[in-house]
Amino acid sequence: MKKVLLFIAISISVVACNKPSEVKEVKTAYVDTSVLMKEYTEAKDLEAKYKAQSSEKGRQLEAEINRFKQDASNFQAQAQANGQEWAQKRGAELQKREQELGYAQQALAQQLQQEGGAEMDSLVSGVKKFIKAYGKEKGYSYIYGTGDAATVLYAEDKYDITKEVVKALNDKYKSTAKSDDKVEEKK
Repeated sequence: MKKVLLFIAISISVVACNKPSEVKEVKTAYVDTSVLMKEYTEAKDLEAKYKAQSSEKGRQLEAEINRFKQDASNFQAQAQANGQEWAQKRGAELQKREQELGYAQQALAQQLQQEGGAEMDSLVSGVKKFIKAYGKEKGYSYIYGTGDAATVLYAEDKYDITKEVVKALNDKYKSTAKSDDKVEEKK
């Protein structure tokens, strides 16, 4: 009986050793996300858009702040001439106006942050979907991210596909922008 069990065990191990290997190669790479976002044209365009909006809206608010500063400096000179009662009343008005300008600055910053944040979240989501599709198309098992939110502490440079992904994303963005321009021309 022991010989039969030993024979079966040896037979199983011989058959198992002769079985073709089903281990496939694991293809990995990484993308430097901070470089990707600096070099991706759509991300640059989005950043420029919000800088322009911030600058434009900021100029309007800055003009109001400058008027307030002028009024405040005039207040100093007029306060002595018009008396304490006038100065207290006018001082309270200036304080209220200063507070309103502070609220307006906060509201503007918050508005720009919300609008820009929503578009940036959408952009990041699109980039993730693109990288997933790119990885499937190119046969990668894993694509890691490095950069500001490092998930890879070290990788050899030969595994860096950042430039390839940036080029592919920019090509896709250019073709999308051109088709959007054609649609607008037809309107």
